[in-house]
Amino acid sequence: MSADPASARILVIDDNVTFCRVLERALQRRKFTIAVAHNAETALATAAEFRPTHTIVDLKLGNDSGLHLIKPLLEVSPEMQILMLTGYGSIPTAVEAVKTGAINYLAKPVDVDTILANFGSEIRATKPHETAPSRMSLKRLEWEHIQRVLDEHDGNISAAARSLNMHRRTLQRKLQKRPVKQ
Repeated sequence: MSADPASARILVIDDNVTFCRVLERALQRRKFTIAVAHNAETALATAAEFRPTHTIVDLKLGNDSGLHLIKPLLEVSPEMQILMLTGYGSIPTAVEAVKTGAINYLAKPVDVDTILANFGSEIRATKPHETAPSRMSLKRLEWEHIQRVLDEHDGNISAAARSLNMHRRTLQRKLQKRPVKQ
């Protein structure tokens, strides 16, 4: 599939309007054709009409999960490449996303050059340089996991600590520290 900026059609699916606006502008400056959707329902309708070659999907779309969009999006266009982004990275969701059909799974914050580099060599931006995909540090991965478990237990620190098999005070100390960026 040829996907130079003139022929690549990128669909951005994220409920964060500001993030979508910034990403949309950055991709348009690189001469890509862009469409944006902020929820699962709109995303599927937009995909059917827009016929994207590449799609960027956020893991959390309000109360929906971006994981549930991968198969329906691929039914619209089986050659479409889907990249999953998340602010709540975890190994199980990364594995599930790739098994379902996503080409990769990246943790936010992520820049447009990293996104394009992860789509592979068939998509070329007008910028001359490409960056390597970002990797989450062990501390960042731990922070994301703790946040996900805490969210699963509705913010109950004692229940989250039991689930994480750690003392409640240890968890509280970890939560008082600022999250590592990457």
